[in-house]
Amino acid sequence: MKLLPQPPQKAVKALVKQPVLRSEIDIFKANLTTLLDKIAAIDQRPQDESEEHLKNDLRDFLRDTYYRNSHAINTKDKKDLVIHTGKTTDTDAGVLIEAKRPANVAEMITTQNPNKKALHELILYYLDERGRAENTQLKHLIVSNINEWYVFDANDFDKLVYRNTQIKKLYETKLNDRKDNPFFYEEIAKIVAKMDVEMPCVYFNITTYDTVLRNQNPDDDRELTALYKLLSPPHLLKVAAPNDANSLNDRFYRELLHLIGLEEVKDGGKNIIRRKQPAERHAASLLEAAIDAIETEDVLHRIPDGAMYGSTLPERTFNVALELCITWINRILFLKLLEGQLLSYHAANKDYLFLNSATINDFDELFKLFHKVLAVNLNDRSEAIKAKYSRVPYLNSSLFDISELEDQTIKINALDNGGMMPLMKGSALATSTSDSTPRGKATVGLLSYLFQFLDAYDFASEGAAVAIQDDHRTIINASVLGKVFEKINGYKDGSIFTPAFITMYMCRQTIRAAVMEKLTAPHPPAAPPSGRYAARAGGAAGGWGAVYDRIGSQISRKEANDLINTLRVCDPAVGSGHFLVSALNEIIVIKSELGILMDENGKTLRDYDISIVNDELVITDENGDVFAYNPNSKESTRVQKTLFHEKQTIIENCLFGVDINPNSVKICRLRLWIELLKNAYYCQNVGEVSNLADVKNWQLQTLPNIDINIKCGNSLLSRFALDADLSKALRSIKYDVAAYRGFVNDYKNEKNREAKRGLTQIIERIKADFRTEINKNDKKLLALNKASGILYNLTAQTSLLPPTPKEAKTRKEQQAKLEAEISKLTRDIDDIKSNAVYKNAFEWRFEFPEVLNDQGDFMGFDVVIGNPPYGVSMKNGLRQAVVSSLGKVPDYEIYYYFINIAKKILKPNGVKSLLV
Repeated sequence: MKLLPQPPQKAVKALVKQPVLRSEIDIFKANLTTLLDKIAAIDQRPQDESEEHLKNDLRDFLRDTYYRNSHAINTKDKKDLVIHTGKTTDTDAGVLIEAKRPANVAEMITTQNPNKKALHELILYYLDERGRAENTQLKHLIVSNINEWYVFDANDFDKLVYRNTQIKKLYETKLNDRKDNPFFYEEIAKIVAKMDVEMPCVYFNITTYDTVLRNQNPDDDRELTALYKLLSPPHLLKVAAPNDANSLNDRFYRELLHLIGLEEVKDGGKNIIRRKQPAERHAASLLEAAIDAIETEDVLHRIPDGAMYGSTLPERTFNVALELCITWINRILFLKLLEGQLLSYHAANKDYLFLNSATINDFDELFKLFHKVLAVNLNDRSEAIKAKYSRVPYLNSSLFDISELEDQTIKINALDNGGMMPLMKGSALATSTSDSTPRGKATVGLLSYLFQFLDAYDFASEGAAVAIQDDHRTIINASVLGKVFEKINGYKDGSIFTPAFITMYMCRQTIRAAVMEKLTAPHPPAAPPSGRYAARAGGAAGGWGAVYDRIGSQISRKEANDLINTLRVCDPAVGSGHFLVSALNEIIVIKSELGILMDENGKTLRDYDISIVNDELVITDENGDVFAYNPNSKESTRVQKTLFHEKQTIIENCLFGVDINPNSVKICRLRLWIELLKNAYYCQNVGEVSNLADVKNWQLQTLPNIDINIKCGNSLLSRFALDADLSKALRSIKYDVAAYRGFVNDYKNEKNREAKRGLTQIIERIKADFRTEINKNDKKLLALNKASGILYNLTAQTSLLPPTPKEAKTRKEQQAKLEAEISKLTRDIDDIKSNAVYKNAFEWRFEFPEVLNDQGDFMGFDVVIGNPPYGVSMKNGLRQAVVSSLGKVPDYEIYYYFINIAKKILKPNGVKSLLV
């Protein structure tokens, strides 16, 4: 057996974005320093006494630092030390610790020679726990002499020790023949010596931290964070860390609902979100203020198709107000993340704070921020705006364009500024003494409340090198916001967000299969790979390693990167965009593993490890430190710029989504913009700037108009078949598919608002021409024309001689048959034209030019993935239309139809993965 040691930084990757509080690191330093001070005294005591003191010293350090109020730590049987899974010693052992005196080198394992008594004892204790105690809750095993620590994952012991037939047989012999421990240690040493395996472990020597522990420089404390996390419950006992990106932050979510004017309630076993009940409503909440403005200005009649928002006036008013509120909240949360990014880029310089009551004191000023600051290029802003918002960048995001619904109804400056909003009970704004204050006692203006609420959380640590957090604010990152968006998005149906481990798994399996298909065709894979990337890519002939091997030998890195960029991934029920974000992360990691993640000069990011942890990309350097963008570093800018443009390319070219809910579409677009915002960088050359103070005049890289890839419509309904002929349409209009695709690409990167509007008009005109021309060649229309012609000839023909009775009867039957056929075809065609169920029909045939070839043929998507709705009832007309398009299914459960549409839009050899 050989040990495969790694440093603490590598071992705690799952916790790498979890900051440590300053108070926690101070306690850790004090207790670890005390432990170091005791080392010299240990070996001066008698052997028995020193080992007993050693156990107590280790226990005190771990208990006082981490486990005092959560997990029992004590000896168990002959085991030196055990950390239990609960507060009492009658709970299962979670961690086994074997302790040796520092001077006991004969029994202490080493990296070069693990076959020592300490390991033999640990193996026996492990087998006792698994066998006699029937304990399957073991998480880690540790060997320590206080100086040196070897930490083993219990899963590795399970694979390499517990499942080893020789070891099992030896243990059974010990039990059955009542052999003593020395017998077991002697025999296990022989087995370990012959085991041709590598046992992973984490190794560290605490004496190497002595200087950092004892100096007074708080900046050096970041070197202790990995060690702190390694010995903490989230790692050693694998318990969920507080503020885990995998979990919804319930307090943040509920207070955000309160500010909007919504509440979550149980309804038939589901959690749904609804407008607060009349007695609980507050006129100053965002929703109620919006409803009041809509009713006061009487604007609903301006919406061309108001019926899509509901069948009654109150229902339409609520749904329009809610969509507007989601638009505004999306913008505000995006800006809060932007503010956090600016703070992290500029060493927490408070001059970059702008989302507060001092700057934005009413809804008129918030309107200016949305539409006169964020939506306007720096050079085109008024002098007053430049003076007040000099540090707020222009991002070119259509998120800050006045939306179609705002244009038809109200904008945020229509809201009343005078209302006061009561604090929610248990509000993040409340002090500890007022937590129990009944709701309604304390009131504050809505904007002031909203900004203070957001300030109560930490948005600045996302993407920052924050190893130690000086305050106790909960971190809100893109993943946490994603969970909130998913909950709000499913307000009607009690939507439950898809757990991150599911989206990660599904995307990993499907995207990798699709990439393999791209990179192995048309030539067979070559020999097994070698080199640095081979280990990360799999290292085996065939499969993923073989994909890696083709790169550089059969295709260049750039060609491989370009091939992956031709992937087309679609979620036909995109919701909040969770699957598309997971797909984005997976593609980035694949490129990194294959060594084709390159900067604009073709240089790879080879000194960085990129992985997915808790559904988030984690980039670490060769020292295991988390990458954080530093505008004054050329290398840091190179990495940030590469990640931004790789994400941009993937989002623009590879990711597509459709949803019937316009709020879902808005939220999905927002999530993708946030993913780009994480890697926003300053455009100017770093060499031109001498210090951070000069950065205030820099321009952040603008965001593309990715909204065109996420469309609103009913995925299950289309007027036109996927094989409908576009060739005649292409001959009759002045644009071909390449031009259509070009206009779409131009739109994605256009910064001028008028030019963007012009491109939108051209794209819509092309699609309208497609509809017109396809209609001319519609099978039912052609059949109608043919039947009408035959009927005309039949009824208009004349004869010199009157028809015989038999001929008259035959002609009458033919006429009746044709008239019935014409009536049915006319009815079918009119039904499709005028039927309300087709109002939101989504035309897969031509909406995404990226999946059309140059002849206009629909080629399909490489991957169709998602979590389609279930338990949703389809009314008769809609059900009939869907059945006529997608066929009958075992029952009327809606996800069956999504399985069918996924099959239709998937290309041959494509990969489909749906959670049903």
